[in-house]
Amino acid sequence: MNYKEKIGTKENPLTLKTPPLTSEYTMHVGEKDGQEILVCTVKTTMLHYDIRCLQDLHEMLKAHGDWMLLGSKDEKQEAKPETVEYWGRSAENPIGGWYGLKKGFKGRFGMYIPPLMEYLGLAEVEHNKRNNKMRAI
Repeated sequence: MNYKEKIGTKENPLTLKTPPLTSEYTMHVGEKDGQEILVCTVKTTMLHYDIRCLQDLHEMLKAHGDWMLLGSKDEKQEAKPETVEYWGRSAENPIGGWYGLKKGFKGRFGMYIPPLMEYLGLAEVEHNKRNNKMRAI
């Protein structure tokens, strides 16, 4: 899957909102070590995610077949099992570990990737104040 045109560039990034719709952030496709990555900018903080997470997460959610808690956590906090966040750093996912690529900022997968998946038409995401869930479309 190539979503580069829909996600945007550094010069023209996509603006999204967190699942509770309380904060804006941008997402664009960048490059690191010769590989395309997702670059998420939250105010002055920049996070990097392996772009393969879009297809891999979509496939996992389709196989899961139901709503899954997002469970967003910082890198230093333990993620709750059976959440999107847990899967995004699990040795059991297709890349065998973290989709987050920037040391110290590998977490929050369950906060910033689901709205992008929703925008791309790959998933439905709840927009409650907390304990949001997502499922594949």
